[in-house]
Amino acid sequence: MAALIAREEAFASELKEIWTAPTEEDSRRRTERLTEKHEERFPKTVRILEEGLDDSLAFYGLEDVDPRKISSTNMLERLNKEIRRRTRSIGIFPNADSYIRLVTIYLIEYSEDWSANRAYLSQGSLQKLPSRAA
Repeated sequence: MAALIAREEAFASELKEIWTAPTEEDSRRRTERLTEKHEERFPKTVRILEEGLDDSLAFYGLEDVDPRKISSTNMLERLNKEIRRRTRSIGIFPNADSYIRLVTIYLIEYSEDWSANRAYLSQGSLQKLPSRAA
């Protein structure tokens, strides 16, 4: 059992290295090595990685962006935790609309705070991104 956990931890470590690579080319090389090494053992994971790789590496095309800030879901996890904290303090909502209003108001405040004070991406960087057809 310990050996299995150690292999999974090693795989997870190699997986993380893909998004901490200094360049996109290096990241793609790491992906190739990982897929060759683990495609037999983790075929579903490797398939999902290959399908979403281009989208997940899009941050390399942004200028003046710290990849560590946008390669993590920590911000989303923190946002969800704060929404849970606020809704849990209310307890029972009289209806779904009251829940939606509370969460919407919080998200509006959160968005205003980030757009005014703590934006990770500058407007210039966002405007340089190619528009994608839906």
